[in-house]
Amino acid sequence: MADEESRDGVRLTNLDQPLFDGARATKRDLVDYLDAMSGVLLPHLRDRPLSVIRALRGQRPFMQKNLPRYAPESVPRVTMFAESAGHDVVYALCNDRPTLLWFANQRAVEYHVTLLRAPDWPHPTHLVLDLDPPGNGGFQAAVGAARLVREVLAEVGMAAAVKTSGAKGVHVFAPVTGADVEEVAAATRAVAARAERLDPALATTAFIREDRGGKVFLDATRSGGATVVSVYSPRLRPGTTVSFPVAWDDLDGIAPADFTMRTVPDLLGGTDRWAETMPGPQPLDAGLIAEGRDIPIARVAAMHEGKRRARARRAEAGDDARA
Repeated sequence: MADEESRDGVRLTNLDQPLFDGARATKRDLVDYLDAMSGVLLPHLRDRPLSVIRALRGQRPFMQKNLPRYAPESVPRVTMFAESAGHDVVYALCNDRPTLLWFANQRAVEYHVTLLRAPDWPHPTHLVLDLDPPGNGGFQAAVGAARLVREVLAEVGMAAAVKTSGAKGVHVFAPVTGADVEEVAAATRAVAARAERLDPALATTAFIREDRGGKVFLDATRSGGATVVSVYSPRLRPGTTVSFPVAWDDLDGIAPADFTMRTVPDLLGGTDRWAETMPGPQPLDAGLIAEGRDIPIARVAAMHEGKRRARARRAEAGDDARA
């Protein structure tokens, strides 16, 4: 089998090289997977600013937001201000098969998209909670936290879909309509706070890792220009796991390792399970928005708390030196 080939006008090279340590896959496997999945993957990438994690030979994996200058002119793109970078970024829009194949040839393994879709930049399409179990915790702890989030949403008449993150956690997606970035961000914080109150022994909204006490972190920061790994995206994890949609009733019987580049195409059988399980867009509850506006933004609060703790440590060190 040739180590190079072309598909849809895209030259693909070094196909038989290992993808990354522990992947149990080659670059060809990545290309074949993304090509086979393009029909169901592309609708979830379309018109959303894209960041990718690339695994180049001999280098540590890295996230790439800016579209490289050597990218083909045919790759759709948009310029947006990135808060994390502090400046404008030229993002790719992965809207077609040639663009997806080009990224695969660049050894882009993970595909992370914003909750904003062109051209309607002011209005996020989903409210998202990223549920991250502790390092020594199990996937089922994240499942339990997801059910807390579902309960909170149900109390205000909202429905949601759930998928594995492809790592160790769970993502809960609730489609929304008619709300701006600030309103969705506030409502997301309120959902997390209410879920934490339902079972504070299981779940926490503590942004600083050392404050989580071995609980599942309810990450409410996936709003505005923040990104989340796309459904059906591979992950840089042993076995090249995939972020995969799961029915709520099936969560207890699955594990993230069940869904890999090798298993997912056959599991789907050409269907788009994410689209099938996703509820229709819903208006946000006004009470959630109002409650969330009184909750500090986690990253900002954590930054100030980190500075306060650093000052306290310096002061303590000074007292010890004078003693």
